[in-house]
Amino acid sequence: MKTDIEIARETKLRRITEVAAEAGINPDVLEQYGHYMAKIPTELIDKEKASKSKLILVTAITATKAGIGKTTVSIGLAEGMRKIGKNCIVALREPSLGPVFGMKGGAAGGGYAQVLPMEKINLHFTGDFHAITSAHNTIAALLDNYIYQHAKDGFKMKEVLWKRVLDVNDRNLRQIVTGLGPATNGMKMISGFDITPASEIMAILCLSKDMDDLRRRIDNILLGYTEDGKPFTVKDMGVSGAITVLLMDAIKPNLVQTVEGGPAIIHGGPFANIAHGCNSVIATTAAMSLADYVVTEAGFGADLGAEKFLDIKCRKAGIQPSLTVLVATLNGLKMHGGVPESDIKLPNPEGVVRGFANLDRHIRNLQSFGQSVLVCFNKFSSDTPEEIELVKKHCEEIGAEFALNDAWAKGGEGAMDLARKVVQIIDEKPSSALKFAYSDEMSPAEKIEAVAKKIYGASEVSFSRPALEKLKEASRLGMDSFPVCIAKTQYSFSQDPKAYGAPKDFPFEIRDIVLNTGSEMIVAIAGSIIRMPGLPRVPQALNIDIVNGEITGLS
Repeated sequence: MKTDIEIARETKLRRITEVAAEAGINPDVLEQYGHYMAKIPTELIDKEKASKSKLILVTAITATKAGIGKTTVSIGLAEGMRKIGKNCIVALREPSLGPVFGMKGGAAGGGYAQVLPMEKINLHFTGDFHAITSAHNTIAALLDNYIYQHAKDGFKMKEVLWKRVLDVNDRNLRQIVTGLGPATNGMKMISGFDITPASEIMAILCLSKDMDDLRRRIDNILLGYTEDGKPFTVKDMGVSGAITVLLMDAIKPNLVQTVEGGPAIIHGGPFANIAHGCNSVIATTAAMSLADYVVTEAGFGADLGAEKFLDIKCRKAGIQPSLTVLVATLNGLKMHGGVPESDIKLPNPEGVVRGFANLDRHIRNLQSFGQSVLVCFNKFSSDTPEEIELVKKHCEEIGAEFALNDAWAKGGEGAMDLARKVVQIIDEKPSSALKFAYSDEMSPAEKIEAVAKKIYGASEVSFSRPALEKLKEASRLGMDSFPVCIAKTQYSFSQDPKAYGAPKDFPFEIRDIVLNTGSEMIVAIAGSIIRMPGLPRVPQALNIDIVNGEITGLS
């Protein structure tokens, strides 16, 4: 079969004005980026129309390096829904340049279930990530300047919490010293870089309901503490307006198209292992204002992305899925069944059966939120009919709905059965009222423990001394009602990335707490998770080139 980029390049794209018109968007309101991409205004959001739309969440079993294919399923499902005559839009996150050139590669789907123009979406797109990076680093520069310019007035910072960000995987920037050299270079400080998807500005953009809400949240960002122990915020510097200006275009969702010409809205890109892992509230509600069915995804496995989608995004946006689609693959099941990565493409029914423990845990977790769950088997070319039948039979035995997806090879036609099953479940037994893993009234520590024990399977949760001190500070700052966002490895329910399957009764340690007063959530850092990834020994960048004016090696 052709490569993703070959398929993308050979697809005849529709003008974005045509795509918009079909989606019910007046082409005159578009801000076009060439012929095939456009920004759409936030004024398109209609709460009454959105309340009638059916939201479908796509999540997955625990992530493996073999890949699960949530984005491919999400796009394929939207294509399949359109094939059976349903008005459907897919709403996704934007790819991050770091993983595109690092380990993961692109994030625009695959095969005949892609969003296009793939090269632009995977690279600079409409500049949203650059705007977020610039806004974040402008705050850092203004803070450093504030400290420098007001030093003669006796102003001092006891602690600076605000670091810098860059949308590149760069381990050398995790910890740095700034202000070296003469005094005119500023105050010497220990700092560091996170990757842009981990920026609080990214979380703020994705959780804001409109421009006013964006401005309010930027005002509230905690930058550090003055020498007398008082919180120091962006509002204290008086620069919230300037930062909001940098995000005026970035807050608007992006309209593109699938391989089959259907509308797709792509906006925002927080990672689910270090942030909340969902596209923007604005993008999702805009899609729900336009379509009868909206397909969206949450990052990594359901223990990360789906939990945060439900406990954070749905809680704050007042939305909930009518159905959750749980993606599974033979490769993923085998890896969680103890099969070595080098052998997962080989037939191994016993390994598949052992991997069901991971699948079953995710199903139970999602059902605990009140979700109706459909297991979507994402078909790979190496899969055997016998092993596929094993998965189908297991789902039948435990009373779980099952459907096959072959959109990678066949596009919307390969997802029509999945689409019909989705519509049937939503019509006959949709999700019940959303049940959160914790209540707003619980303390932050209790919320963290609830997620770790109910969702991950931990037996106990411990907090380092610094984490406990920051939880006390959270209370002092009035953050007790905020949701929690746990940053942990994507490769396991536990904090150990090598603990595949469905580990349980393990200790779970929170080593640090980050207080996001702007995005209004408490980030708990578990285990050795870091917020600035490094590059692998053989990065994807080695495969990417431009030959005869065309990009090659991008996947």
